[in-house]
Amino acid sequence: MGRFHIASEEEIRSGGTTDIYFVRTREILKAKGLENIRVTMEATAGELPNGWSWAVLCGVDEVIHLFEGQPVNLYSMDEGTVFRPRDVYGVRVPVMSLSGKYGDFCHLETPMLGLICQASGVATKAARVRKAAVDKVVISFGIRRIHPALSRMVDRAAYIGGLDGVSSLSGADTIGKKPMGTMPHALIIAFGDQTEAWKAYDEVMPEDVPRIALVDTYYDEKTEAIMAAETLKDRLQGVRLDTPTSRKGRFTDIVREVRWELDTRGYRNVKIYVSGGLDERNILELVDAGAEGFGVGTSISNAPTIDFALDIVEREGRPDAKRGKFSGCKQVWRCPTCVVDLVTRVDIENPDCPRCGGSTIPMLKPIVEDGKVLRELPTVDEIRKRVIEQLRFFEL
Repeated sequence: MGRFHIASEEEIRSGGTTDIYFVRTREILKAKGLENIRVTMEATAGELPNGWSWAVLCGVDEVIHLFEGQPVNLYSMDEGTVFRPRDVYGVRVPVMSLSGKYGDFCHLETPMLGLICQASGVATKAARVRKAAVDKVVISFGIRRIHPALSRMVDRAAYIGGLDGVSSLSGADTIGKKPMGTMPHALIIAFGDQTEAWKAYDEVMPEDVPRIALVDTYYDEKTEAIMAAETLKDRLQGVRLDTPTSRKGRFTDIVREVRWELDTRGYRNVKIYVSGGLDERNILELVDAGAEGFGVGTSISNAPTIDFALDIVEREGRPDAKRGKFSGCKQVWRCPTCVVDLVTRVDIENPDCPRCGGSTIPMLKPIVEDGKVLRELPTVDEIRKRVIEQLRFFEL
């Protein structure tokens, strides 16, 4: 075991991160000659955290890699699908369907759920922030609030949810982009002087690094914003205001004040970036106040998980489920016009939309057959585009 408390890829794929009762289940089934019993299981989320009405499915690629080479069949919604937990009639919407011999894969239920629960929570929160920020720049700043082993997953999910970039080196490598960020208070304090730190940043950093000055280290935000503009002049592209909770008053008023003072002195081209304690609620106000970019950390990286459950719905080809769950293998149909979902038995094909009467399309698609991945996986940019295109149909 290594010095860091992280599971290896082999541990995850072999079931080393599962719950003990699945190991015991395999032992019992094998002892009683039932390890080859065939089941179909479905992943659903009956409710969403914080009263959210929709969520973004994320982590599908890792689930595919989890089951690649395993003797199972996997159907799934596309990664980046924005979904409601229940259909137009209140039936739980399955986002994935898994079938095979239960003894072959029951030990992978725990990691499978973990892969989609947390990533979907991060992607959903990022999508909510994206929607609130409209067309403003939003960067993922949250990796310092999570275990570093999760930095790639969290930043990938945040980007898929609609953010414009990520601050971590590992996350940027995962999405194939350059990391984005400005400067910390530590740089300014190391110099002991704001202007000297801003000058050094401008002198040392390559030209493709935006000149965005942090302007709340020693003095008032307005004062330091003016100082930064007068120091770097036309080379200054933006100022960043951080840690608003440490100040009294409304942060939106501070943004308006800084915007006014910069404009009054002819620095209308200098944009205002904001970070510290942000989520979709205060971003809406800050956009109206004049903020043009956001660094969002904890609220995204520590987003509540989507509480997916994986339940047997079919046993040996016959409907069978625990109480509270609907038995039988299912398909989810979406109306492209109304963007409402309809859950039906799998043997029902091409139902009309119950709302507008239009045609519907199937959402659960075959992606792994007997352990073989059936199609090339989309890029993160393709998934991100899918999310953003859907967001116009969903309200905060």
